[in-house]
Amino acid sequence: MATKDDLERERESEKEPEVLRELLRVPGGEHVDLSSYAADATPAGPRKKAEGLAATARMGERLADLQERLYASSTAGDRRRILLVLQGMDTSGKGGTVKHVIGLFNPSGCRIKAFKAPTPEEKNHPFLWRITDALPQPGEIGIFDRSHYEDVLIARVRELVPRKQLGPRYAEINRFEEGLVKDGVTMVKVFLHISYEQQRRRLLERLDKPEKHWKFNPGDIEERAVWPDYQRAYGIALERCSTEAAPWYLVPSDRKWYRNWAISKLLLEHLEALDPQYPEADFDVDECRKRLLDMP
Repeated sequence: MATKDDLERERESEKEPEVLRELLRVPGGEHVDLSSYAADATPAGPRKKAEGLAATARMGERLADLQERLYASSTAGDRRRILLVLQGMDTSGKGGTVKHVIGLFNPSGCRIKAFKAPTPEEKNHPFLWRITDALPQPGEIGIFDRSHYEDVLIARVRELVPRKQLGPRYAEINRFEEGLVKDGVTMVKVFLHISYEQQRRRLLERLDKPEKHWKFNPGDIEERAVWPDYQRAYGIALERCSTEAAPWYLVPSDRKWYRNWAISKLLLEHLEALDPQYPEADFDVDECRKRLLDMP
C-alpha cells in the first residue's frame, strides 16, 4: 500500500512546470554533448504514460482556442505565426509528432511540409530557397518535418559540400531565422533526442510488422552506421544555432507519450506568450443584429 509520502511524491511528479521551454532550452554557444542527455528522461511533468496521455488531451481545448485566436487576429493585420521545426534521427518521431500533436489543432490553420532530398530544381537554388516557399502565412501554425538544418547535418556527415561552404551556412541560418522572427514568426525548434538502442527497436518493429514495411528504408541502416557522426553534427548545429531569437529545445523522445506531451506543452507556452486576441468588429454590430431581426 502506498504511503502518504509516496502519494505526495506522485502528486509532485505530476505537476507541470510553469515554463518548460526554459528547462528544455539548449544554451547557445556552448558545446553540446548529446551523450550527456538521457533520451528516456522525463525531466518535468508527467512521469507515467497514462498521466502523460491525459495531460496531453487536457491541453487540446486550450491549444485549439489559442490557434483560432491567432488565425482570427491575422484577419485584422496581425502578422504573427508559429513555425515548429522538427529534427531528429530516423524513427525519432517527427511524423508521430505531426500525427498526435498537430492533431490537437484545426488542420485548416496548419501548413505542414516534409522535406526530402532536394529536387534538381531545388539544387539549382540557394539551400534556403525551398524553405522560404514553405513558410506559414500570418495566423497559421507551420510544421517542418526536417528542415533547412538538413543542409548542415547530412551535408556534413556525407560531405555533400566542401567544408569551406558548410561553415558559413550556420551564420546564414541564424540571419535567416532572425529575419523571420522580426517578421512575426515564433520559431519553436525541437530536436527529438532518441537513443541508439531505441532506434534499433523501432527499426526492428518496422521489419517485424508487414503493415510498417512501407516506413522502412534499407538506407536507414547505412545512416545508423554513422550514428556518432550525426550526433556530432547535431551537437554543432545546436551549439551554433540556438540563439536568443530562435532557440533550440531538446526533447527526450524514447518515450513517445512524453515526447508528445512535451511538444504540446512547448506550443502551448509559446501561444500563451503571444496571447492573440479576437479582433474587434469593423462594422456596427447592433445595426446588423437589428437588420437580421427585422427581416421576415
